[in-house]
Amino acid sequence: QVHPVESGGGSVQAGDSLRLSCAGSGDVFNRNPVGWFRQATGKERVLVAAIKGSSVSTYYADSVKGRFTISRDNAKNTVYLQMNSLKPEDTAVYYCAGSRRSGPLIRSTTYTDWGQGTQVTISS
Repeated sequence: QVHPVESGGGSVQAGDSLRLSCAGSGDVFNRNPVGWFRQATGKERVLVAAIKGSSVSTYYADSVKGRFTISRDNAKNTVYLQMNSLKPEDTAVYYCAGSRRSGPLIRSTTYTDWGQGTQVTISS
């Protein structure tokens, strides 16, 4: 089982930081990729960052490179998304997605289990 659960969203001003957490369950969560997606109102859900089970490989969308950092603590069954220098265009519902198998980070079908999402709102 994977069962990702997000936390850490909120409302902040442009330039501030937030850290999202994704808590999973079991070794399956720890061994396989985890991705953070976001969906803004009226737009498609897109992948913003992802990390392999080993933490060796990560992926970042161009829009967040240099500002967001994904990491994982397998001892705590948790994946983090540190978001710095936030912009109004980062406003979205952020979803954590876990996998029950390995696969390419950028492929949406790699991810099999989704959290409920957490709202992030950035005001200018």
